[in-house]
This record gives sequence, structure tokens and C-alpha cells, in this order.
Amino acid sequence: MANIIDGKLVSKKIRETISEEVTALKEQGIFPRLAVILVGNDPASAVYVRNKEKACIETGIEPMQITMPEQTSESELLNLIGKLNADSSVHGILVQLPLPRHINENKVIESIDPAKDVDAFTHESVGRIVEGKYAFLPCTPAGIMKLLEFYGVEIAGKECVVIGRSNIVGKPMALLLLNASGTVTVCHSKTK
Repeated sequence: MANIIDGKLVSKKIRETISEEVTALKEQGIFPRLAVILVGNDPASAVYVRNKEKACIETGIEPMQITMPEQTSESELLNLIGKLNADSSVHGILVQLPLPRHINENKVIESIDPAKDVDAFTHESVGRIVEGKYAFLPCTPAGIMKLLEFYGVEIAGKECVVIGRSNIVGKPMALLLLNASGTVTVCHSKTK
């Protein structure tokens, strides 16, 4: 029998929980702040950033949106990230991808302090996912796991198929399912 998974309902419940957690942190004098960096004028990226800002406001997290022009140099972006890494009032850093072609995406990602890497894209963050000892997770795989958990879908012992092997969704999704004792097959463009 099929079950309808209502992502909007789950999202609402999760945001309510986060809001309560943020309120508790504020009572302890901790005011969560997320720095979101957008370089360039990619329309889809601008939508994602607006949605992230809206989610922050809704849950009580202070958004810090930084928009930089398309011609921003790699060194300017790295300098900004260095300042955000050192700023104790910033608890998370997210660089919206894709970046303009003249900026080395890997170099930028690796410059983020893993303790503030909310996308979990740095090598250290990925290693923590492999070990099952993560602080942050990429959003889509994390969301999928929350949906499965909310609806009581048991993963242990199940045959799980992940379609795609991207570093952002497919690979971390496979790792999270493995960490939950699923038997995982990854299918991708070269799968026959």
C-alpha cells in the first residue's frame, strides 16, 4: 500500500522544532546567525537565497545575506570567507553554488571552516558523513532522511536505490542510507 509523503507538513513541523531550539539558544545568550554568500546574478540562485533567508527569519535565525557582483575575484571571496570564519557572531556559512566560472569552487568550499560548513561540502564534513559523526548534512539528503523518519520508514535491512552520484545529493544520500543499515545500490548515467 502506498503512502503519501507530505513534505510541506514535515517541513512545518521541523521548522517549529528549530524555532523552539533557537528560542532556547537565545535564552542562553546565543543568537544563531547564518551568512549566505551569493556571487553573481544567477536567477535560480537568487531564488534559493531568498528561500533560505525566509526560512531563517521564520525560525528565528538571523540571516546575513552577502551579495557580490559577478566580477568578484576569487581572492575577494576567499578574504570574505576568512573574515566570516573568524567572526564568532557567525555560526554558519553557506556559499550559493554555482559560482562564476573564474572562481575555483573547490578552493572556495575548502576555505570554509568545517565547524561553520552548513552545506557539509568540505572534505572534512564529507569524511564525517562517511563515519556517521557529522554536525551538518547536505540539505536534500538530510531532508529525505527526515521525511523517512517522520513517516516511520525503517531503512535497516531494506534495499535502497539512489539514482545519481553527485557530491551534493547522490553520494551523501547513499552514505546516510548505509549509516542507517540500508543495503544501497547507486545507479547513474553509466549504469547498464
